[in-house]
Amino acid sequence: MTKQTILGRVTQLAKANINALLDQAEDPQKMLDQLIRDYTNNIAEAEQAVAATIGNLRLMEQDHKEDVGAAAEWGGKALAASRKADELRGAGSAAEADKFDNLAKVALGRQLQSEQEAKTAEPTIASQTEVVDKLKTGLDQMKGKLSELKAKRDELVARSKSAQAQNQMMDAVKNIDVLDPTSELSRFEDKVRREEAKALGKQELAASSLDAQFEQLDSLGDSAEVEARLAALKTGA
Repeated sequence: MTKQTILGRVTQLAKANINALLDQAEDPQKMLDQLIRDYTNNIAEAEQAVAATIGNLRLMEQDHKEDVGAAAEWGGKALAASRKADELRGAGSAAEADKFDNLAKVALGRQLQSEQEAKTAEPTIASQTEVVDKLKTGLDQMKGKLSELKAKRDELVARSKSAQAQNQMMDAVKNIDVLDPTSELSRFEDKVRREEAKALGKQELAASSLDAQFEQLDSLGDSAEVEARLAALKTGA
């Protein structure tokens, strides 16, 4: 997998619009579960690729540091050889002085080579550093997106369960409406009222019969009084 491909995939996944994907899904929960699996796998693959890219960058940085160090070291050797040549030339040893001057030239050549290698590596290191920074940012965004996916999935599951509970409740209420027990209560209440009315009617009827008996008794009392008074008249009492 090339670095550009890695960066492209990380960027594409990090910019994915979850809400738009959900709007197009027939079964959002299944789609979110699949997205979570895909994201988890992609993050694992991207982490390995980014780790390899970072490793290559660190090797280049290490080589660059060694080249810079080597350039400084060869520069020091060139200076030491040049001073030795000057010392020998001052002492009249021209042949020995030339030998150390030649050593100084060799050291300066190695210094130049190391400097050029270090300089050549610098743009690549800068470019790779930028790529690594983007990859790290993309990975962080992907991990944030994965957290968002999981939160969306949990929210959706909770809403689905709540909707199912509401539907069950509404179905239960609907069944209660179809078999409304209050209508049975109303019919029972009517029956009780009819029984109560019948009892009142019997009471009223009983009361009327009792009043008639008392009225008859009163009438008999009046007749007895009349007979008694007639008898008193006849006897002159």
